[in-house]
Amino acid sequence: MTHTVGYAPGAYDLFHVGHLNLLRHARSRCDYLVAGVVSDEMAELAKGRAPVVPLVERLEIVRSIRHVDAAFVETVPDKLVTWQQVRFDVLFKGDDWRGTPKGDRLEAAFSTVGVEIVYFPYTMHTSSTQLRRALDALSAPAPATARTAPGTT
Repeated sequence: MTHTVGYAPGAYDLFHVGHLNLLRHARSRCDYLVAGVVSDEMAELAKGRAPVVPLVERLEIVRSIRHVDAAFVETVPDKLVTWQQVRFDVLFKGDDWRGTPKGDRLEAAFSTVGVEIVYFPYTMHTSSTQLRRALDALSAPAPATARTAPGTT
């Protein structure tokens, strides 16, 4: 009997239903699910800006999800280095990676060690990027309004 270890990497910043969907679907496809939570530095490298929620809090949130058996902090960009540490059998990603240069590189790299890449539907209506834009808009200073001098119209 085989024991399948799954790995679901992500920043998991501004945790939302898309993250939950990925973890739920991933857990249904393996016996043991490890969520890889990228460090603040790695998230900034990948996204071009630091996460809103610091690593220690993102890690606690992800660890608390019932679908997750363990959480691992990713500190290097090379997923094969992570595989050497975690030894998973299948890696889960959103299907926004499918057919892209980064997805093709991921598939090619993991084919050398027998790891399957499984894509799940990307949650289009909710993303951390959209949530971050909304937060940025809310925190932006209000535009100055033109004032008229008293007694003028």
